[in-house]
Amino acid sequence: MLFSSAVRNSAAILALGLGLSACGGQSADATKAGSSAPAASAASGATAAAGQTYKIALNAEFAPFESMSTDGKIEGFDVDVMNAMAKAGGFNVEYKHQPWEGLFATLTNGDADAVISAVTITDERKQQMSFTDPYYAITQIVLVPQGKNVASVDDLKKLDKIGVITGNTGDLAAQKILGATSEKIVRYEAFPLAAKEVETGSVDAVISDSAVVANYVKNNSDKGFTMVKVPDFAEEHYGIAVAKDNTELLTKFNAALKTIKDNGEYQKILDKYFAK
Repeated sequence: MLFSSAVRNSAAILALGLGLSACGGQSADATKAGSSAPAASAASGATAAAGQTYKIALNAEFAPFESMSTDGKIEGFDVDVMNAMAKAGGFNVEYKHQPWEGLFATLTNGDADAVISAVTITDERKQQMSFTDPYYAITQIVLVPQGKNVASVDDLKKLDKIGVITGNTGDLAAQKILGATSEKIVRYEAFPLAAKEVETGSVDAVISDSAVVANYVKNNSDKGFTMVKVPDFAEEHYGIAVAKDNTELLTKFNAALKTIKDNGEYQKILDKYFAK
């Protein structure tokens, strides 16, 4: 998510101002999908019962990083990483699923202590919040249907409609290529909605994070999707966001992240979700 990891109304413009991770194509169903999923919480597994509990906000519509199971449980790579950090750091965590557009506001209004939701670290976002050390690297990539050939930015410019997730860096990438007000950009609340539109032919392609697109292609191998790497898209890094002045929590999270990287737990989680 980088030119972030968002513009049709003032809320979307505010999200862009924060650097945006998903809606010109928004429908009533899309709104419902983004806001009505049940909230879920999970203990970190930390053994210290007296450890402090932190509220973690995320948008559970971005598999394999975060998604909602059929029984209402929030799961994914980000969740496993945060749970491992909590265990290593002796603290507890509770998760809350909500629409992407409101995630960063939860840090300033006190509704959440941190956001872990495949959030790309950008200079724009760092003006509004603080980030942990990076915990995952990705690039933007293009999902196209069978028969479409997209190998460069020039090829993208020739397409009639390009789907993006509002506020994601794919949205910002499309804006940089086509212009912020381009009618070619169609925005959706969640990646599965955008991918479905590629399948039906409503849009020609979708720009999104490489691991998310790869996960979708893998789980929909019968659809004939192609995943195209565009050399013009730079590498991006995910970080955990906390309030700008919360240096104590930032230090605690960075220490816990370093611990799980040093002890091999992070690599186990990485292999679980991304081993080839």
